[in-house]
Amino acid sequence: MNIRDVLQDIEFLNQPQIPHLEIHSISFNSKKVQNDSLFVAISGGQFDGHHYIEDAINRGAVAIVGEKEMKSPLPVPYFRVRNSRESLAKLSSNFYHNPSKKHMMIGVTGTNGKTTTTFILKHLFEEQGLSCTMIGSVMNIINGENRPSIATTPDSLELNRILSESNDDVVIMEVSSHALAQARVEGLAFDACLFTNLSHDHLDYHGSLEEYFLTKARLFQQLKENGKAIINIDTEWGERLFSMLQQKKVNSLSLSRLHDADYKILHVLSNQCSSALLVHQHHEELYIHLNMPGEHNIYNAAMAYIAGIELGLDNQKLLSSLKTFKGVPGRFEMFDYHGVTIVVDYAHTADSFSYCLNAAKTCEAKSIRHVFGFRDGRDQSKRAEMVQVTSSLSDEYTLTLDDLTAVSPSDMLLELTKLQKEAGNKKGRITKDRTIAIKEAIEKSTKGDWVFVTGKGNEQYKNTYALPCSSDIETVQYVIKKSTHCEETPQSFHEDDQQSFL
Repeated sequence: MNIRDVLQDIEFLNQPQIPHLEIHSISFNSKKVQNDSLFVAISGGQFDGHHYIEDAINRGAVAIVGEKEMKSPLPVPYFRVRNSRESLAKLSSNFYHNPSKKHMMIGVTGTNGKTTTTFILKHLFEEQGLSCTMIGSVMNIINGENRPSIATTPDSLELNRILSESNDDVVIMEVSSHALAQARVEGLAFDACLFTNLSHDHLDYHGSLEEYFLTKARLFQQLKENGKAIINIDTEWGERLFSMLQQKKVNSLSLSRLHDADYKILHVLSNQCSSALLVHQHHEELYIHLNMPGEHNIYNAAMAYIAGIELGLDNQKLLSSLKTFKGVPGRFEMFDYHGVTIVVDYAHTADSFSYCLNAAKTCEAKSIRHVFGFRDGRDQSKRAEMVQVTSSLSDEYTLTLDDLTAVSPSDMLLELTKLQKEAGNKKGRITKDRTIAIKEAIEKSTKGDWVFVTGKGNEQYKNTYALPCSSDIETVQYVIKKSTHCEETPQSFHEDDQQSFL
């Protein structure tokens, strides 16, 4: 592509001459530069791309985009911009011919519920004959092909490449706060944006809940002219966002169980399955049924349903499709062991702990055991509240190690001991090895008990543990298999297994 087309709508801080060059690729990693590349120098948290401009030129870059003023002239054109990340997003969109415009685009943001909501959306749209690309934390699915997920939301260059490659009708994506802060979705235009909720998380990155909220709110500036915002207003942040969008005349729809709303949740019933009455101010009463327990999953299902109905899907097909949704790997994934219900979930905030443990109480759990830990390098300010929630809602909990890279196991064990003393209520214990902690919690449980293993979901272990397992799911399956002398690997509950609960 001609560089003039690639640079379209980019504002420069200098006055460069734009030559007639053909650009064959864009890169922000000098090691990936090829002949006839445009190199974008980004000042990151660990590396400064401006230090690698010479390397990029030596590898074949024919033009450079960056933020800093060059001390000496470069042998190739240099285009100075205010923000390299924002420019990379626009350049990528230009290079791939604005690929978001050829799809129906749905973005989902929030602290909890993004993954489950996107999986439900994919199921609903595909049940009505529409093919879907899905981008998120568990996996990416493009043109029917499953691909590993490196980040919840890819960088803008990779994201636009995926959108260009996709031949699917609909693109459904999780949009993280990091992605919004780093302009990864800059320039994309969405038909619908969903806000699930917001609670204490990622403050190590954003600094405050206020900044975290304002970052999340940026997504809704990228709605298409007739795009729709769908907001859960049952938190102060959701209420505030809805009010902000209404003031800006954004087409916004509210969901609530606690307040008057465009869509009102009534009469929630939750056992091994969940159902609720959903009332729309302009339509008849509707019953939503989902083969997953927990009030939080009713919210996820309702958000997905609203997006479907507002984007033109058939109402009755939506309701029937919700009943056949089978769940998400590592998101409230349930296993049975002699009448003990074991749940593996990604829950990693105080709110998500509350959702999970209360779901077990609603299902009349005889006793609740909870196994979890903390990763180093993550928001440490939320840890005490997480311990307080589980000490309040569980009958017994075990603090254990999660994957550690920057903190030694001994230092983390000291932190766990401190948290146990200051925030626990003598229900807790500390077990260093994660797999042993899971094994002991399961083997101590009897019929009617629930065991929660949270924090990692379907993620693979990065550290080595005592049992020969590579994830929490594998550990649960291993323990069940060994304890029951079963030759086949135990599977989580599927739709057919759940029919008895209807």
